[in-house]
Amino acid sequence: MTITTSTLPQRTRSHDDTIMTSRSARIGNHHHYQKRSMFIQTVSTPNPESIKFLPGRAVLEISDGGSNGFYATRTDKDEIARSPLSKRLFQIDGIKSVYLGEDFVTVTKFAEANWAHIKTVVFSEIMDHYQSGKPAVTDVPEITDTTIFEDDDEVVAMIKELLETKIRPAVQEDGGDIRYFGFDEETGMVSVQLAGSCVGCPSSSVTLKNGVENMLMHYIPEVTGVESVEEEEDDDYDEGESVVVESTKGNNVTLD
Repeated sequence: MTITTSTLPQRTRSHDDTIMTSRSARIGNHHHYQKRSMFIQTVSTPNPESIKFLPGRAVLEISDGGSNGFYATRTDKDEIARSPLSKRLFQIDGIKSVYLGEDFVTVTKFAEANWAHIKTVVFSEIMDHYQSGKPAVTDVPEITDTTIFEDDDEVVAMIKELLETKIRPAVQEDGGDIRYFGFDEETGMVSVQLAGSCVGCPSSSVTLKNGVENMLMHYIPEVTGVESVEEEEDDDYDEGESVVVESTKGNNVTLD
């Protein structure tokens, strides 16, 4: 597993090229993409920074008599928190805003971003959303370990955002997960908890040190290191007992 501070790989592709998944076809200015059992159509809009994605199924349930969809920009943390689909899309670098309609998703990118680097990832996130079975929008915010609260200071908010948008997707690609556990302002240490395939993995210490710690320290000067917090697996373990903390601060790194 590799986690770096670089952005998505750069590739050269003309504007009219079709990005292939398992099968694709072009009809006029409409592009069709199929992966697994899903067939997504894209339609150009008057705004070159926006593309309309039609997944061929309902996106948002709009109540009778109403026509309002769901709209969020990258800075609308409260809105994003209650939209699992938007949350996925905003994990993609370069996405400026998302609008969810009854049967479509309009994604708007920043001017400096390139559709050739974004479009394929948008397809994947939309398909993964439908496979998850979650609604596009919920009535209440989805609270997770990386949810940014009003009382979180700037450093904690940045740590959570990096874990959620940069680090967690890379860890999950290998069947694992990483969860925010806390930040010690006095020592600058970030506590995280590894899960899934990361637990007991021989390379987990390398991931923690060279990936997670390096990225957090690169973007956030207040961070001095990362430590892994793991629950004891002793048979006599009682709820509330101490946990084992293994630190990556310094030269020696071990995760048993």
